[in-house]
Amino acid sequence: MKQEALTTVTIIYYDSGSLELHHKVKHYPKNGAGRVVIPAEFKQDKSIIAVCLDEITIINKVGDRVIGVDIADEHE
Repeated sequence: MKQEALTTVTIIYYDSGSLELHHKVKHYPKNGAGRVVIPAEFKQDKSIIAVCLDEITIINKVGDRVIGVDIADEHE
């Protein structure tokens, strides 16, 4: 049995009835055109703002105060 390759994505979204911005890291397959297939169950009651390739680190969101984060600067 062949295992389907999964793509890691970070999904940024709003839940219905809330103005709080959320994000989740998920692993989904791609369709024949190369687009990630997000199941209807995940999309239910959500407004998806962005789907980002791979796992990303969000250091602040709209309305959040930027806090100190111990992340190495890649440009050093």
